[in-house]
Amino acid sequence: MDYVSAVILGIIEGITEFLPISSTGHLIIAEQWLGHRSDMFNIVIQAGAILAVTIIYWRRLLDLVLGWREPANRDYAAKLIVAFLITAILGFVVKRLGFELPETATPIAWALIIGGIWMIFAEWAAARKAPHKEITWLVAILVGIAQIVAGVFPGTSRSGATIFVAMLAGTGNRAAATEFAFLVGIPTMYAASGYELLKTFKDGGAAGEDWTALAIAFVVSTIVAFIAVKWLLAYIRSNRFTLFAVYRIILGVLLLGMATTGLIA
Repeated sequence: MDYVSAVILGIIEGITEFLPISSTGHLIIAEQWLGHRSDMFNIVIQAGAILAVTIIYWRRLLDLVLGWREPANRDYAAKLIVAFLITAILGFVVKRLGFELPETATPIAWALIIGGIWMIFAEWAAARKAPHKEITWLVAILVGIAQIVAGVFPGTSRSGATIFVAMLAGTGNRAAATEFAFLVGIPTMYAASGYELLKTFKDGGAAGEDWTALAIAFVVSTIVAFIAVKWLLAYIRSNRFTLFAVYRIILGVLLLGMATTGLIA
């Protein structure tokens, strides 16, 4: 059953990490039925999802590195770095303040509902802007802040928060906003996973881990995330994010009802 649970959680992580529906929120809820997982397990399945996006964007990343002499590439890379540094600094502050993720469904449910309503409004507001692809410095700064907001409030969705902040701050093009949000997420999530992994090893948290289950979850997460992101990038070319907003609101309402009746904590 541990291996079955590893597959299920790997699938959940792969689907939800980069779709704007909150991976942390879904995993916290799933663990209420499948049992609590170690920090190491959560780090490993997240790493699988990051690897998938890195593979998808490897040409773009290579172009930014090898084409640094081009002003457009330097400007874009500088904005990615600024967004990452803002997230890193604010993330350090949040850690020092002793922030802990919630263990109950109610705050996640409200974050899903509020986030869904916010997405509908953001789509409407962004549609009224010119659909240009430029990433401004304001977009870079706000995306860096949005990543931390999403981390502090599980259910918000890191990808959702960053994509819609980018769209509202001036990048009216869905594809351009999504690309920037995902590219910022790559170093951010690698850094966060690396930090937590080193901390886990230092504290002895890796002892007693089922490495076979970890490997299964990692592979499943990578494959599913690759498929999910490829689908999302194709979907948003001709569709809005409304589908995800409606899903979030329905799921949030269902979770509130389940929490009220005692089906989940």
